[in-house]
Amino acid sequence: QLQLVESGGGLVQPGGSLRLSCAASGFTLDYYAIAWFRQAPGKEREGVSCISSSTGRTNYADSVKGRFTTSRDNAKTTVYLQMNSLKPEDTAIYYCAVLRLQPFRRCELSAGYNYWGKGTQVTVSS
Repeated sequence: QLQLVESGGGLVQPGGSLRLSCAASGFTLDYYAIAWFRQAPGKEREGVSCISSSTGRTNYADSVKGRFTTSRDNAKTTVYLQMNSLKPEDTAIYYCAVLRLQPFRRCELSAGYNYWGKGTQVTVSS
């Protein structure tokens, strides 16, 4: 059974860092776009970043460029989101999601991701 499990969330002070993980089970992340989304209370879900598993090419929302980095492990079972210089407005539940992607295509945050994890809470507060 295909499953995505996020981990690594928590409470961090402004300016701090966290690394989120998205572990896939029941499949390997060959030829997938893997994306991170977030949703804060009372706000719409926002695409944060994505990575193409075949090429490693990434795409980021303007709000996180230069602060967040997404990467994948060589076994293609886990994707990471390294979050630096965190701000209170980064507080949200963070979800990972996947979508099959043709080889060498770039991932897009606006695509219709069809498998989702249950999320992990990130709170940035002093």
